[in-house]
Amino acid sequence: MEYKPETIGMTEKPDKKREELKGKVLHLKDLVSYQDGSVASRMIINRKAGSVTLFSFDENEGLSEHTAPYDATVTILEGECEVWVGGQTYQMKEGDTIIFPANAPHALSAITPFKMSLTMIRE
Repeated sequence: MEYKPETIGMTEKPDKKREELKGKVLHLKDLVSYQDGSVASRMIINRKAGSVTLFSFDENEGLSEHTAPYDATVTILEGECEVWVGGQTYQMKEGDTIIFPANAPHALSAITPFKMSLTMIRE
């Protein structure tokens, strides 16, 4: 199953589950669960200025190559993946962070099941 990156963070709807997270200490990797053969996501912040979304990817799942008109930061919370950005390939693991520049082609694929946090900053 391929996750569609263009669906990430495009609405600004009130969400009771997101509101319940505010003012609490969070373990981000515990807020999204793995699903067999797919990609799961959970948006924890969604504002006009940007969003923070957590993802879990089963092994061999990923996001196809795409671009976005704004910068995005990905931090690996658990597991390992391969990332492509601007013609370069990177192996990433827990604790690693990469910034996808606005308008640069990028993609990623799970080497093992992995979880990540995606922070998108809009202008």
